[in-house]
Amino acid sequence: MKAAVYYNNNDVRIEEVEKPKLRDGEILVRIEASGICGSDVMEWYRIKKAPLVLGHEIAGVVVEVGKGVEKFKEGDRVTAAHHVPCNTCRYCLRGDHSVCDTLRATNFYPGGFCEYVRVPAINVDRGVFKLPDTVSFEDGSFSEPLGCVLRGQRACKMEAGKNVLVIGSGLSGLLHIKLAKALGAGKITATDISDFRLSAAKKCGADYIFKADVDVPSMMREATGRLADIVIICASADSAFKQGLESVDRAGAVMFFAPKEPGKTYPMPVFDMWRDNITVINSYASPPFDTLASIDLIESARVTVADIITHRLPLRETAHGFKLVAEARQSLKVIIEPQK
Repeated sequence: MKAAVYYNNNDVRIEEVEKPKLRDGEILVRIEASGICGSDVMEWYRIKKAPLVLGHEIAGVVVEVGKGVEKFKEGDRVTAAHHVPCNTCRYCLRGDHSVCDTLRATNFYPGGFCEYVRVPAINVDRGVFKLPDTVSFEDGSFSEPLGCVLRGQRACKMEAGKNVLVIGSGLSGLLHIKLAKALGAGKITATDISDFRLSAAKKCGADYIFKADVDVPSMMREATGRLADIVIICASADSAFKQGLESVDRAGAVMFFAPKEPGKTYPMPVFDMWRDNITVINSYASPPFDTLASIDLIESARVTVADIITHRLPLRETAHGFKLVAEARQSLKVIIEPQK
């Protein structure tokens, strides 16, 4: 079968690889849609394992089932989680699935940017979800990124009426805006350095949009009367972190949603954070509960996603897709369609 093999952000090659063979308890999924995630182009993170086939935001059709599989059959429309938790360790039992050792060790093979994916038995057991007939494959591929966003907002204790600031209006930022709107947030403010992305943020439901280089706290006070109850940082620059801490109201929460490279640090005004009782939160991954909830949000159209897809590309153009995402200019979500 054909696969897009990643060597670096500027070197993604279409190669012939062996079609996966199933073992007991596994399923084979024909990939119909696979989204390019911002993490796929974090070269510092990916290149150490290259060459490899990336792609974890997938949707497709079950074409083969291994011995012992009862929950799924050939023809089922599904999405599948690449990482799954054990659900029994002390982290999982208290709801911290994203730090589970099993979650960090599991994956499907070889990756979503190919024609077929083998889903291991443990993923089949707790990380494969049927897609409703009314949910397209490309919409279904958002179940993982929207699930990550949902998990993050749960950690922030998102509630109706809370004012939200989203710093960085790329794909993740836009999903945060859409979800916050769906959950009844008060006023939503978005920032970015790109006019293109700020325009998208407005269309996705932001009440106010500001260029990232202005005095955002002052602009928020003027527009909404106060600072944000929740600040969601979808950019990794020091300036984004500084802006976030300056823009959060007393007793508010600041969430990191975009990581820095290992070893990199942020300056932390600990006294100010202590005095104003600011909670700092990190969020990573989408536990099964959040993935299921994200499918429901998409099916019910409480969160629409098709409107933020800017490019749909066949597998042979995956390299172009990576360039679009890495350059972050006139693209939002890029979907690869291996069967076209």
